[in-house]
Amino acid sequence: MRGYINRSEVKTFSIFGITLLAIAVLCYQGKLSIGNISSLPLFILLLLMLAANNLEIPIKTVRTKKIKSIFNNAQILEQMFSVPVLKELETRKELVFNTKLTLNLGGFVIPASMIIYLLFTQFNVAAIEIFLVMLVATVLLAELVNGVGIVVPDYIGLISVPIALILAPENVAYVIFVSSIPGILIGTVISFFTIDREKNGSAYINFGGVGSFKAVYIITLIAGLMSYFN
Repeated sequence: MRGYINRSEVKTFSIFGITLLAIAVLCYQGKLSIGNISSLPLFILLLLMLAANNLEIPIKTVRTKKIKSIFNNAQILEQMFSVPVLKELETRKELVFNTKLTLNLGGFVIPASMIIYLLFTQFNVAAIEIFLVMLVATVLLAELVNGVGIVVPDYIGLISVPIALILAPENVAYVIFVSSIPGILIGTVISFFTIDREKNGSAYINFGGVGSFKAVYIITLIAGLMSYFN
């Protein structure tokens, strides 16, 4: 686990919770689905994603630069991103982070498992085309915020919605989900490998977690709600 939930995060997750209440009603009525994931499993997975958003699975440790400006901006970064930057700065080596790379359970592992299942049970060419668009958009818009990790715009997944409505209006929920989530997740991983670790760094890089969980969860909610109209 990393960090805590500040007042801003409480507001955000309260909105997610209220949205889930409405989705629970629609799922109870059997009106929502994503591909072969029917209403009840979909609601359970959405609930698990939100509940597991602060659980991290460590995969590797690398060294990145601890730049001096982080010390001046630590408190602001904590308030903006809800991460314990001040605590993470207390490491033995003054100018180096032993950066832990982690996969977020709610924002990476669970949605990635859903994607794999959907791709094995259903295939759509339009989803692959939009995935490439989302991948490029994520790589271009993602940035490493020193002390925080890879950050993408919360609403980046909306790029896929109008394109999916044009290319696959009959299966829009599936296409939005299968294109957006891999585009965001793979895009953040690629962004990490393109940063200059001698000039930037963070104690943690959370794939699907801090900096990208909201983007993943918002587009998942939108994909589920879009299925109501199919």
